[in-house]
Amino acid sequence: MIALTPVSLNDCEDLLHFEQENRAFFESQVTARPAGYHSPAGIQAAVERALREAQEDLGYQYLIRDAQSQLIGRINLSHVRRTHFFSAELGYRIAQRACGQGHASAAVRQMLDLAFGPLGLRRLEAHARSTNPASVRVLQRCGFVQFGHSRRSMELQGVWHDRLYFERHREATS
Repeated sequence: MIALTPVSLNDCEDLLHFEQENRAFFESQVTARPAGYHSPAGIQAAVERALREAQEDLGYQYLIRDAQSQLIGRINLSHVRRTHFFSAELGYRIAQRACGQGHASAAVRQMLDLAFGPLGLRRLEAHARSTNPASVRVLQRCGFVQFGHSRRSMELQGVWHDRLYFERHREATS
């Protein structure tokens, strides 16, 4: 069982430890964050930015905690667009030690409930490298459908990768 909690300034120490502990793992999977991010000041600035974005309805960041309240991941909605679209982009990352245990799927399902419930969104997008089958499976398990494929569109550690684009719509109520 996992729980999503909105990120807060009280989470900075936990978040710093999480990011430092998983830095090499994350950087092998996604583009690296700037070096200054992995410091107490960098984490605090990132959390403050996340709080501003939530207040301005531009994005929402949550921490994923396990049954023992240990930080095992992050999940977010970014690029929130209300007028005409009511959409956002979904992103997530799970600690290396917690991969393969269903946490990402559970977190995405909870985020779908938030996005399509209290946040009032109608459509979410997500993308994954074509060489990241675990992430693709998470999205598919959670009802996302692939709608695009960009070739050689992301460089990671000197190698160009294809990206797959997915979408999920709120079920029609009428």
